[in-house]
Amino acid sequence: MFKNYNINQVVLPLDLEIKLDKNDIAYAVNDVVTQIPEEAFAAFSRETGCPAYHPQMMMKIILCAYTQSVFSGRKMEGLLKDSVRMMWLAQGYEPSYRTINRFRVHPEVKELLRQCFVQFRCQLVEEKQIDEEAIFIDGTKIEANANKFTFVWRKSVERYSANLVEKSNQMYDELLEKEILPEIERESLEELSTKELEKVVEQLDGKVEAYDKKIEASEDVSARKKLRSDRKAPKQYRKQFKDYLARKQKYQKDMEIFGERNSYSKTDHDATFMRMKDDYMKNGQLKAGYNVQAATEGQYVLAYDVFPNPTDTRTFIPFLDNIENNYFKLPKHIVADAGYGSEQNYEDVIENRKRTPLITYNQYRKEKKKKHKNNAFHTANWEYNNEDDTFTCPNGKQLMFSHMSNRTDKYGLTRSFKVYESEDCSGCPLRSQCTKAKEGNNRRIYYNEKWEQQKEYIKQLLSEEKTGEIYGNRKIDVEPVFGFLKANLCFTRMSVRGKEKVESEIGFAFMAVNLRKYTAMKTKQPLDNQDNPTKNGSDHQKPMIRTIFKLFLASYVPASSFF
Repeated sequence: MFKNYNINQVVLPLDLEIKLDKNDIAYAVNDVVTQIPEEAFAAFSRETGCPAYHPQMMMKIILCAYTQSVFSGRKMEGLLKDSVRMMWLAQGYEPSYRTINRFRVHPEVKELLRQCFVQFRCQLVEEKQIDEEAIFIDGTKIEANANKFTFVWRKSVERYSANLVEKSNQMYDELLEKEILPEIERESLEELSTKELEKVVEQLDGKVEAYDKKIEASEDVSARKKLRSDRKAPKQYRKQFKDYLARKQKYQKDMEIFGERNSYSKTDHDATFMRMKDDYMKNGQLKAGYNVQAATEGQYVLAYDVFPNPTDTRTFIPFLDNIENNYFKLPKHIVADAGYGSEQNYEDVIENRKRTPLITYNQYRKEKKKKHKNNAFHTANWEYNNEDDTFTCPNGKQLMFSHMSNRTDKYGLTRSFKVYESEDCSGCPLRSQCTKAKEGNNRRIYYNEKWEQQKEYIKQLLSEEKTGEIYGNRKIDVEPVFGFLKANLCFTRMSVRGKEKVESEIGFAFMAVNLRKYTAMKTKQPLDNQDNPTKNGSDHQKPMIRTIFKLFLASYVPASSFF
């Protein structure tokens, strides 16, 4: 015996919501997008042309597709015809993949995503899933949608540019010596500018054209031959200077694209070549990518940003500025790993933002080991006399204050060091173990007083019970988010190019991670449908089904009644 099955039977169209399970992720997608204020969608409206799809609907279907690990516009178009979730969210509309792709790279989508994260965080706070005591910051590198061997390196461009300057100056001097061209006014004697190269090319063009006219006007074979011979040198110089001009313009454009970076990709100028953890070629090859920063709490991404530089240290302050300006007010504790520990970052959090940094520094774990503490030649273990302001080395010699030294790094940050120098290191039996200074030079210590005070402050914070416990939650809060993004969601490579577009795509991906976790947490909680019969995921469809069938039966008249 089988259940009734007849493919030719007419079936009444029912609400697709009936087919969705309780606590389906489509409900979470619908709720988070519906909470976005209507004013945010005003930028997408237009007065002329065919009416556009509602941006609210487009946001829902793209977010839903990302939660299912679908990042291709063509596959999203296919889901709109196959997936019940997508059909319900789109309410029967089927935008093409071109429309989907155009929408998700639209400049205004970034604002919609920001509103999504703000509203989602407010929802978490209201439901008490996060306590707003701390945020956990970390970064990960994601491969860009760029070809592998399209790198351009700053050092190579600088070297080629220097060679170009030298050759162009040398050739310009030759032009003056051979009296092919008169001397032009120059801004600098060190190199020929782009405008000066253009002027030289114009003059050489005029010189060659003059020879061409003379050749055409002359009827004497020997004279024409002589003119062609004289024209040969200006033509060769013109060709060389045109090449120099094109190369100089290219190098200038390259330097503009670099900005403060050391490399970029030819297929995605905003991507930087950096070392990835997933080195499938096992040769340490650099790949074009982006440094994605995320701020989490309760394993939910509350804010994000994208940076082209590979080091986390210099992304910290701009990321905090972005959080404060666009997302939410910073909580009391800011937690991050040793990659963010620097003098500038500590100063910014403590003095400028009046917050507590629970951020380790590079040598923090090493300094806690016995091997480091028992190393008599490490300056941190040397005895310090506060009254005399001196250090004592393992051989009992005094290192007295000598002078102050300031060091400025390539980013313009200046640090002050107190320099201490030993009395006399000549004849010391421990010299080879203590210092690598040349013979005749004494042992020196460069002591950054501000940095040492910051390190002591961090040690004290992490040794306390409450703050130490908060820092201990870092690995179980922010690290699983990146694991879920790459391993479970399978988001390991960008599908768009350009920083602005990448920011929107990573926003969709992070919100998809949030929604999947949020739905999983809701599924674990027992539902009380009687208290709220109209809530999404409840059994409010059953009365609706009964009503439909009652109306159908009321209008039904047997065929035999007509006879």
